Amino acid sequence: MRILHILNHTNRLNGHVHAAVDLACAQKESGHDVAIASGGGDFDALLAKAGVETTFLDHTRKPRELVTALTALRRFVRAWRPDVVHAHMMTSAVLAFPVCKLSGLPLVTTVHNAFEKSAILMGLGNRVIAVSEAVRASMRQRGIPASRLAMVLNGTIGSIRFRGRDRTPVALESPSILFVGGQHPRKGLPDLFDGFAIARAKHPDARLYIVGGGPYLSTYQEMVGKAPYAEAVTFVGGLDDPFPWMLGADILVLPSLADPAPLVLSEAREAGCAIIGTKVDGIPELLEMGEAGILVPPQSPQAIGEALLSLLDDPDNLAEWRRRSQLNIGHLTIDRVMRETLAVYEAAGAGKRSGRAAKN
Repeated sequence: MRILHILNHTNRLNGHVHAAVDLACAQKESGHDVAIASGGGDFDALLAKAGVETTFLDHTRKPRELVTALTALRRFVRAWRPDVVHAHMMTSAVLAFPVCKLSGLPLVTTVHNAFEKSAILMGLGNRVIAVSEAVRASMRQRGIPASRLAMVLNGTIGSIRFRGRDRTPVALESPSILFVGGQHPRKGLPDLFDGFAIARAKHPDARLYIVGGGPYLSTYQEMVGKAPYAEAVTFVGGLDDPFPWMLGADILVLPSLADPAPLVLSEAREAGCAIIGTKVDGIPELLEMGEAGILVPPQSPQAIGEALLSLLDDPDNLAEWRRRSQLNIGHLTIDRVMRETLAVYEAAGAGKRSGRAAKN
């Protein structure tokens, strides 16, 4: 099958980019012809090494640039002749829709950021992939017919991005509590800070590490700097690969207020962290509905503090939740994501088109 992915860029530190790159490389490795049209970025060298073709497509949201991008995409599609087009963001779907209509190609879209109002534009696809059951329900409520919706839960284990990665745990002061993610309000970091304060009142040796960058980084640094526990918190900043920090951590906390299907959870589970996550969006699904991680209500520092204490007070309980993080972990592989996505392509008509092309 010839598969064309479209996304706004290929830079690191964006979950939808990681998911699309993982999928494209896995598809290429399994024998398909794969290309990515994007604004380019950090992963282009990796894509080239994996044999995934790349072409530049400007996603700037201005009329003139969008017209130029439509022309460029139409030209590339006519020359490369994909069997299916897979758009991963709203601008990508808007660009792909008319080109697919003119070319008679099936368009598949993936809803990565269901919390955005513009996510309804992903309904332009012949088939719409939701990255969790929670996202599928959200899109159904927005009017996308169930017959056009499919669910493919995110997973990263086995990704080409991680081959040859450093698996040496970072030496952290124990007990160590870790957050990995963007510094945005929807990630709920103030709740984690307040929950950490509750736990540290009883465990003054506890340490909190914050990995990630974003527009609110300086705000959160200032917030923590005024707190009595400031010396126990380390802001690491953005990292290309936070996995060694997960390997070195005892507990990972994800206090999100909205999170469709965060990739960090499959990585943290692979690393063997005990995990605390909020009961929002796809987080429960990635934690086996509470069997592989402790679930707490969102916007509840008290619940986060109590969950931390349940682990810090009892080393055996901490060890048990680290063990439980491995429950059904084989379901979080990129191979499973690839196979289920290919099935969506076939349901959209790509298999028939590919078969006709093979006969010609």
